[in-house]
Amino acid sequence: MIAGFTIGLAGFGYLSMIEVLNGVVGAIVFAFGLLTIVAYKLKLFTGTAGFISMKKEEFGTLLLILVGNVIGCGVVALMTRLSPNDINCVAERILTGRIVNGPLKSGILAIGCGFIMTTAVTFARKGNVLPLIFGVPLFIFCGFPHCLVDAFYVLTSPVSFVGGNAGLVFATYGCVVLGNFIGCNLYRTVLPDGE
Repeated sequence: MIAGFTIGLAGFGYLSMIEVLNGVVGAIVFAFGLLTIVAYKLKLFTGTAGFISMKKEEFGTLLLILVGNVIGCGVVALMTRLSPNDINCVAERILTGRIVNGPLKSGILAIGCGFIMTTAVTFARKGNVLPLIFGVPLFIFCGFPHCLVDAFYVLTSPVSFVGGNAGLVFATYGCVVLGNFIGCNLYRTVLPDGE
């Protein structure tokens, strides 16, 4: 849950600063979330999915991590209701783009985010945090969806928006989770023994 809380805080900062220098400042600030997760060795879905051994029981643990992450994002989403910044509308605008793109396209784009996240975490585990600092802005500017960031956006958006499009939002979200998982494990197809 703490990893999700951290992503929520990073998302809060990003949405608050999305208009500063065309979103560059917000995207860089967002990297705080992943840097914190790696430094504290917290469990984030996209920071874990590429490192499991693919045994059946590990998929249950991965699902539990995802649920805990979403709950943590939800706590911060509740805090956004108190903010003087207009971040709820910004989150709604981003989600509208996801809905227009649709589940399949969003899921395919999410593969890019998963690959970037596993690569960045791999480097960070070896003591090189630069890919974390550059990887987060990269997936944001490419428009690659991240399942926890999108969970934060969904939970931050006005209920009327989500309620009117709930089926499409959840279908898109499911495809983003699957796309992130595929991207997190893409390296296994090209590297011997997943190294």
